[in-house]
Amino acid sequence: MSSQIDPDPVKKSVRPPAAQPAAAGKPPAKPAGKPAATPPKPAAAAKPATPPKRSEPQKAGAAHEAAPSDPESGADSLGRQAVRQAPAWAVSMLVHVVALLAMALIVNEPPKKETPRVITSNAPEVEDEFNEFEEELPEQEKVETSDVTADVTVTTEVAVTPVEVVTNATDIDAAPLAVEFTDFGTETAPTSDMMSTFGAIGGKGGGMGGRQPGQPGKLAAAGGGGGDTEQAVDRALKWLALHQLSDGGWSFDLALCQGCDCSAAGKGGHAADRCAATAMAILPFLGRGFTHREGPYKPTVERGISFLAQLAVKGNGKAYGAGGSLYSQGLAGIALSECYAMSQDNRLAVPTQLALNFIMEAQDPVGGGWRYQPKQPGDTSAVGWQIMALKSGNMAYLQVNPLTVKKAVDFLNSVQDEDGAYYGYTGPGREKTTTAVGLLCRMYLGWKKDNPALQRGVALLAKTGPTKDLYFDYYATQIMHHMEGEMWIAWNEKMKEMLLKNQATSGHEAGSWHEGVNGGHGADSAGRLYCTSLSTMILEVYYRHLPIYRNQSVDEEFKE
Repeated sequence: MSSQIDPDPVKKSVRPPAAQPAAAGKPPAKPAGKPAATPPKPAAAAKPATPPKRSEPQKAGAAHEAAPSDPESGADSLGRQAVRQAPAWAVSMLVHVVALLAMALIVNEPPKKETPRVITSNAPEVEDEFNEFEEELPEQEKVETSDVTADVTVTTEVAVTPVEVVTNATDIDAAPLAVEFTDFGTETAPTSDMMSTFGAIGGKGGGMGGRQPGQPGKLAAAGGGGGDTEQAVDRALKWLALHQLSDGGWSFDLALCQGCDCSAAGKGGHAADRCAATAMAILPFLGRGFTHREGPYKPTVERGISFLAQLAVKGNGKAYGAGGSLYSQGLAGIALSECYAMSQDNRLAVPTQLALNFIMEAQDPVGGGWRYQPKQPGDTSAVGWQIMALKSGNMAYLQVNPLTVKKAVDFLNSVQDEDGAYYGYTGPGREKTTTAVGLLCRMYLGWKKDNPALQRGVALLAKTGPTKDLYFDYYATQIMHHMEGEMWIAWNEKMKEMLLKNQATSGHEAGSWHEGVNGGHGADSAGRLYCTSLSTMILEVYYRHLPIYRNQSVDEEFKE
């Protein structure tokens, strides 16, 4: 029996025409005859209704036909077709837009805002501390004064036994004592530089090295003084200490001191000038080398310098009040500067600088001088105190405006005569006192010892004095000591004899001066305190300021 199997089965697998899809579901035709034996059924014949697999184009067609029944797949298909049919520039633009939008959505963390830092200074607040002195000073009244000098012994050879003071860096840099005035300042001059100029290590010409412990007696003996002059100085310091008032200051009016029966008390306007009286009382202690840190009069000097510091701070630099003037201001500037330099007490830096600032601001802007009140045309006498105050501040490393010094030189030029050999009061002249003031200023401003004008002026002073006018003697004695030589020896013998002879030796006046030396400027109005102060400083000349011309000490900024 022949078989009905198609010898070319590949022909049967050809895809039917697309127009007749239903034919695919019909089963294939059965063979015409019955086979003799049933052969094993091929796997394809076991499933009669399974159509042959279609190629990929047929699948795409089927998917296209199924589109109406699936919206999402239709949308995807349309999108793909749109992308395929879109031009290249449009696709590129779309990609870039999407990229830009994606980048815009990336948010960078904004920079952190830095929190302001608060810097807290450890330095003292000066403005707050100044408020401590806004209260009025105590009313002047008679008070009991204790004998603060009971423990001070007068020796037969020298006035005061030298105090053993260790001058190492540890002591110098130690914390200040708890005194009545507040911590005003926080800085001081370099220890080595300041002390080489002022005291505890040795000093240099024109400085205060002679005031260090143990030096005054030696220098006095070598320079024309000795045990007699030192004993006189010691008695004077004791008298000054006994007349200190309860508020720490002094007064020219000795009647304010309870129990004082001294004659020649100050009178008139000067009696109310507490600033000048206190400064003049403190300067002899400093001249002897005694401060609130060294020597037997620590409490006395401490209370006195505190009084002056309070006046300077309360007046924002102006230290004088009723009865005072720029003469008083100059004296206060000298006392504060010397005490600050010698003690290196930082608390004195601010009040001292304030006092110097007031002097500089009070200068006559036209003529360069000073007189009684700020900005007035100057006189030589007042100018002398201001220049000495500024020089002391300059040596203490405080700020001094060189322009102020230059203007002061212009004033001296305006009142000089014969190229600076002689000086007048408010114009050119040859008065002895103003000549002494002018020449001492010239020395500190840098004139050399061999300056012809200086030589002529000194010769005039040597022929004139000493006199009973202590104001003239105070300036002239310093000039002669700086010049040294035969004129100084002759001057010193006369000066020393006059002072030792006229010092009071009995009662409450013991140790003071007035009678016999009251022939000059201010002796009557300022009285016994004034005369005692000037006389004591004259007797301290051997060590109070070392001779300038042994080693000229004129700084460039304090020079003509």
